[in-house]
Amino acid sequence: MGSAKHITFENESLLGSVKRGWHTVQLRGALGHFGLLVALMIYTAGGGLVFRALEYPAEVARLAYHRDSVINQREQFIYTITNNSDIINLGTILKQQLELYEEVVEQAAHSGILISAEKGFPPAEEKWSTLQAVFFSSTVLTTIGYGNIVPITFWGRTFCILFALIGIPLTLTVIADWGKLFATAVSIMAKHMPDIPFFCGTSSNRNNSGRRWLYALAAVGFLFLYLAAGAGLFVLWEEDWTFGDGFYFCFVTMTTIGFGDLVPKRPNYMLLCTMYILVGLALTSTIIELVRRQYAQSWRRLQAMSGPLAEAMRRLGENAGGSLDMAALQQDLRKVLTVVSMPRLGSGKATDIAAQRRLEWEAAMEAVLRDLTSSPDHKPPIVQIVIYETSV
Repeated sequence: MGSAKHITFENESLLGSVKRGWHTVQLRGALGHFGLLVALMIYTAGGGLVFRALEYPAEVARLAYHRDSVINQREQFIYTITNNSDIINLGTILKQQLELYEEVVEQAAHSGILISAEKGFPPAEEKWSTLQAVFFSSTVLTTIGYGNIVPITFWGRTFCILFALIGIPLTLTVIADWGKLFATAVSIMAKHMPDIPFFCGTSSNRNNSGRRWLYALAAVGFLFLYLAAGAGLFVLWEEDWTFGDGFYFCFVTMTTIGFGDLVPKRPNYMLLCTMYILVGLALTSTIIELVRRQYAQSWRRLQAMSGPLAEAMRRLGENAGGSLDMAALQQDLRKVLTVVSMPRLGSGKATDIAAQRRLEWEAAMEAVLRDLTSSPDHKPPIVQIVIYETSV
């Protein structure tokens, strides 16, 4: 009895050690995923601070220059009006001065300077604030590149090149890593989902390809829900955005198109927007890859079927009114049979069912071929070919 208890205790101890080891592996895996994300966020924030340090002084100097230009040109315009004694050419002189003043005002407006007749120069929006700089660094790393904020100094552009060379591979690694997590989650959910409802048809229920397409469409639907949720948040954050504007911005951003025609202007939520974009990129890349694989698989099947099947049907049509080479037709149909009725690899009961259905299909085709060969010579053969594809 003592020996049996000792063995039982040892087994329980071994089982506990295995469970603890498995939990440790899972914890390390989770820490690895979050570690990559945290490293990317630290790199993005550090890059934003460097961009601000390099570009903010140039921005301040540029704004001061344009303000001084507007003030000087305005004073010159007023002086021309009040102190010009050339009455004959006064219209031409005023026109020239007004054109110069309008040009200076236009340049100042492009630089972000607002001009008010009552307040003079209201505070301009900082393009290189800390949050804006961090948001800019995230658009560089994700290759979105809206274009509303760009470095203009030599050192800023040089740092942008080096920053992108190192950061873009890191960003792609993080996106791929989180994309695998999403793909694993989708796979687990697909295994635990119930069977396809009856209204999808019994054949679709037996067709693995149809099930995968249904899961792909469900993933695309989830992506649209994610985009719609982001659009709703942007409607709350941006005063002049509609839901359509928010959805359009989210889609253009998640697909890394990044036109730049719509860009968030409120800096208070830039960090949250950056997190939303990073998660959305991983989700979008996973779903696009899932749908792409379905397209590629369907195209390969279509190519595999279209070659021998089309050739056999073409020869059958050419010989329908004359002599029919039955040996060649049999050979072509067997080629088609090999491609169309090739069962998927499986194990256990599924393999037996597939083999049985293949034998039934071959027996039916052999019966059709025997009827063709035994047809009288004076009667043209009437051939009805029914091709049924199964993926069980």
